[in-house]
Amino acid sequence: MEPLLPLDSAKVFFDGIFTEPRLRHAEGVAVDGEGNIWCGGEMGEIYRIWRDGSKIELVASSGGFTLGLAFDHRGSLYVCDLKHASVFRLDPATGRLEPFAEGSRKMRISIPNFPVVDAQRNCLYVSDSYDPKEPGPGVWRFELESGNGELWYDRPMAFANGMALSPAGDFLYVAESFARRIVRIPIGKDGSPGEVEMFAQDIDRLPDGLAFDVAGNLYVACYEPSRIYRITPDKRVDLLIDDPDAHTLCHPTNCAFRGTELFISNLGRWHITQLDVGVEGLPLF
Repeated sequence: MEPLLPLDSAKVFFDGIFTEPRLRHAEGVAVDGEGNIWCGGEMGEIYRIWRDGSKIELVASSGGFTLGLAFDHRGSLYVCDLKHASVFRLDPATGRLEPFAEGSRKMRISIPNFPVVDAQRNCLYVSDSYDPKEPGPGVWRFELESGNGELWYDRPMAFANGMALSPAGDFLYVAESFARRIVRIPIGKDGSPGEVEMFAQDIDRLPDGLAFDVAGNLYVACYEPSRIYRITPDKRVDLLIDDPDAHTLCHPTNCAFRGTELFISNLGRWHITQLDVGVEGLPLF
């Protein structure tokens, strides 16, 4: 499969290998209302990169390992942390980082990987990767006000990873990395999950992060090999861009839109990649 875009369409937006503070292998990436780029680090760092890429700031740190990030409509940032097996909430204005959710009274979340805000239902979905060697449940749902929640989708998934809410808000799309597929879970009128549906399978090889554009195309960042796929609403899978040398794209994980620009975190290096795809990303709220 030939890529739709040449590799030189992508560029390094911010290289943090020698900056102070240094950018330590970002896994998650998000864009705030002012167009600044936020990402995490391997020691629990939460960074803000100025919208023009001229500066990086260390806003807060959990001391853990930062995974997925997502902003809500009020500007709060939700942060998944691997070491602490919990979700934190950050106030960007003050830098205050506080625990938000760890699970329910019945059980704890195992590997909180990626958060998705559902402003319509005032809740946060969090994928639980469970165990790299064993499928398990699934997706959690927490109330934005209180942090109270429960295991929302309790069926086994093969390392539930990146997620995205459909443009109409009626499906939650989930990357099952070790099943090499993207599935979607219908969201009922009462907010309950329906039966999972296959959306795309046999992706080569490990789908990780997901993001929609306004045309309904789904972008899939693959951790291995280092490439981005674009899946059309009618489920056609196109290879958007590929980096055989894993340099400009190096084990990309999550991705997020700012206008037509897709920003991509690279767990294998120290930079954020920028790619103009020509179609605006889906507004989050």
